[in-house]
Amino acid sequence: MSKPYSEADFSAQITEDRNWRMKEISDLKSTIQQGDEGAKRVLLRALVTICYAHWEGYVRFTAKKYLEHIAMRKFQYSQLNPQFFKNYFLPRLAYSSGRNLSISERCALVEEILNSSDRRFSRVNEELINTKANLNFDVFSDICIVCGLAVEPFSSNSTFMDIILLKRRNAIAHGEETLIALDSLDEVVNGTISLMRAFGDALENHVVLQTYKAA
Repeated sequence: MSKPYSEADFSAQITEDRNWRMKEISDLKSTIQQGDEGAKRVLLRALVTICYAHWEGYVRFTAKKYLEHIAMRKFQYSQLNPQFFKNYFLPRLAYSSGRNLSISERCALVEEILNSSDRRFSRVNEELINTKANLNFDVFSDICIVCGLAVEPFSSNSTFMDIILLKRRNAIAHGEETLIALDSLDEVVNGTISLMRAFGDALENHVVLQTYKAA
């Protein structure tokens, strides 16, 4: 897929990615509704794993495209929301926390932080959008922070992310006999699609309004 050069490119790419995911989820829902009781039992378990996979995949894809869109503009960090400058040093700080740095090494790091605002954001560090194959609300919140998104609008969905999708998906993936009730079909499908839309729309608004720039 091409790079998200323009706002229109970004919008088209995240919409296309979401649409094929939504179609697969909707097709599976239709198959469940038309199946016999035995098939429904199996397919409902498959639905949970598919919905989780598409939720995780969409978050990773869209966050990467968002950061890529901004990186292509090669703004100086001083021109961007302060979170982007923090992002530049987050991997370094994580690495440093596991080492016993000398005073001179710590001073050098602080000096670099103080004198790097004129550097340009031109490369996406994918470590910062790592879903860890375990996209619970805490991991999702970290990705929101990296993207400069407010986490609060998603806080009401924490139980859905952690229990309805992730916990059930993990149980199924580990071979447990977790049964999914037919009356939870709409909850799983609509909840997943709504979350994907909300996350994509939030990032698209940042791109269109250019709120990723410094105030």
